[in-house]
Amino acid sequence: MSSAISNTYSRLPVAFTHGKGVWLWDAEGRRYLDGLAGIGVSCLGHGHPKLVAAISEQAARVIHTSNIYEVPQQEALAERICAISGMTEILFGNSGAEANEAAIKLARYYGHKKGNEMPHIITMESSWHGRTLGTLAATDSEKARKGFGPLPEGFIKVAYNNLQAIKDAGDKESRVVAVLLEVLQGEGGIRPSDIAYLKALRALCDERGWLLMIDEVQSGIGRTGKWLAHQWADILPDVVVFAKGLGGGVPIGAIGARGPAANVLGPGSHGTTFGGGPLVCAAGLAVFRAMEEEKLLENAATVGAHLKSSLEKELKGTPGVVEVRGQGLMLGIELEKPCGELVMQALDAGLLINVTRDRVVRLLPPLILSKEEADQIVSILVPLIKAFNAK
Repeated sequence: MSSAISNTYSRLPVAFTHGKGVWLWDAEGRRYLDGLAGIGVSCLGHGHPKLVAAISEQAARVIHTSNIYEVPQQEALAERICAISGMTEILFGNSGAEANEAAIKLARYYGHKKGNEMPHIITMESSWHGRTLGTLAATDSEKARKGFGPLPEGFIKVAYNNLQAIKDAGDKESRVVAVLLEVLQGEGGIRPSDIAYLKALRALCDERGWLLMIDEVQSGIGRTGKWLAHQWADILPDVVVFAKGLGGGVPIGAIGARGPAANVLGPGSHGTTFGGGPLVCAAGLAVFRAMEEEKLLENAATVGAHLKSSLEKELKGTPGVVEVRGQGLMLGIELEKPCGELVMQALDAGLLINVTRDRVVRLLPPLILSKEEADQIVSILVPLIKAFNAK
């Protein structure tokens, strides 16, 4: 690696030159099956013709003008997001962390407008919302937070998937204005929440006048087989956070708001230079077109179920395997011991994966994955896990 590059990342010893579909090639011409999709970003895989054409055509016209002016592509993408989410307004940014930061600001502004000078937000254990100071304060990762204090106050962490813990926190702190959670934790180890819990949480937020804010950065845009993971519970949040797959590979983030959260932020209360520019919004529109025309929601559901059941079948009874869990093409395999070394072993075998929470192998392949390609993931990964656990 060049000495000019910050050592913020411990990079794997491979550089990719090009990709096609679910495959990537390195500088030596070796092919890899992409089981990670750039950490859930490249939902259409690599080199998708609809996405490539949209980006190329828009780049030839205009790349950036700023939010001082109207941006037709932004308006069109906002309409598409509202149509699939039930939100009534969209605010764009550049990443998931920035979008979560905007959601936090919205909740605080909502509280201040009600005369609450110290609004509090309830967040979850094992959560991940980003690396800005605000989103770090909402994130439950001591490793990520270490050395960056003092962090913003006003966050209350409670046990995940535990409604009583949220009720108790609200009883103790009268200044709570919102609950922020992932309904399928990604960095937290691919941990899904119960449908009954989510329905009861929606009712509790209505009862207490709190905003229900759901972080769909990793689980949204079709990854679980529905546009948004919380839609499996048939609930409607007040705020939804989007990023990753929304742009198919270009940097984009957004929050959607409805009901009591709509029209909270106004001119001067928030802003962004790059957010929602013509190029990234053209890419986002291409993602929606491709997903609908190629029925990728259905594909994520069916191929994801096939991949999950195949992993469960092949790993059944394997010592050291705790559980295979997740939904659609957002899956995790929890082991009894730290398994970070599997990442390099899989790379050597031609498969891209990663490990989160030290013991969970995470799979986030492109939503175009076929059953045959899912079987290839299983054929590579299962022997590695069995050999690792046998040591």
